[in-house]
Amino acid sequence: MGQRIKMVVAVLLIGFLGFILGVAANLIYSYILPILSDLFPQLVSSEWFLWGLIGSLLAIICCLVYAYLP
Repeated sequence: MGQRIKMVVAVLLIGFLGFILGVAANLIYSYILPILSDLFPQLVSSEWFLWGLIGSLLAIICCLVYAYLP
């Protein structure tokens, strides 16, 4: 019985982590990218830069969450 509880908790934690990462991606897309496009219009106009920025920030968030979860 204890094994099932651990599995349910693990699935819930993974789901919560996905939710947090989705919120972070939305905040980056909604608030940070317009500021960057005003500051650096040439660089931000290229699509690969935007997705690279989002991917790197999500990777950092994943590493931080992994490091601080018990």
